[in-house]
Amino acid sequence: MINDIINETKAKMKSTLHVFEEDLQGIRGGRASTSLVDRLIVEYYGQDTELRQLATISTPEAMQILIRPFDRSALKAIEKAIQQSDLRINPNTDGEVIRLNMPPLTRERRQDLVKFLHKRMEEVRVAVRNVRRSANDDLKEFEKEKLISEDELERGESEVQKLTDQYIALIEEAGKKKEKDIMEL
Repeated sequence: MINDIINETKAKMKSTLHVFEEDLQGIRGGRASTSLVDRLIVEYYGQDTELRQLATISTPEAMQILIRPFDRSALKAIEKAIQQSDLRINPNTDGEVIRLNMPPLTRERRQDLVKFLHKRMEEVRVAVRNVRRSANDDLKEFEKEKLISEDELERGESEVQKLTDQYIALIEEAGKKKEKDIMEL
């Protein structure tokens, strides 16, 4: 019974961390990265489709992203999606491919990105703590209903706290790595 709660808690925390790591890929660092645009939603024949399903995306140079659509008719839709995104980059189109020349980040923009990163990290830490609280509530409920003993409750809460500490450390580590990437010139 306790193990079920522990396993469920671990799965929820792991999922929270995974979503955070995916979010980090979308935050621009010092170099161009295909992950900045691969999840961009493009309206293609009336359907919302991720860019990576419509084109090959590569980084031929450190500060350039090259987008080669599988279907040329998608070019305009992709271009429009990039212009409407919050990337702040003008796409250069030559009729076959789209080039995104990434301007170097200004110090002010880097600081904004770091602030955003810290805000996002705090949201994820809160999400992990909410999972902890929920697990502890379940454990207390089991103890109240005499399904587990007081000792088992303490052991369960201790294991949930260890998981919480472990996942918060992983969040910190991922955040520090991304912050270093953002501040790198």
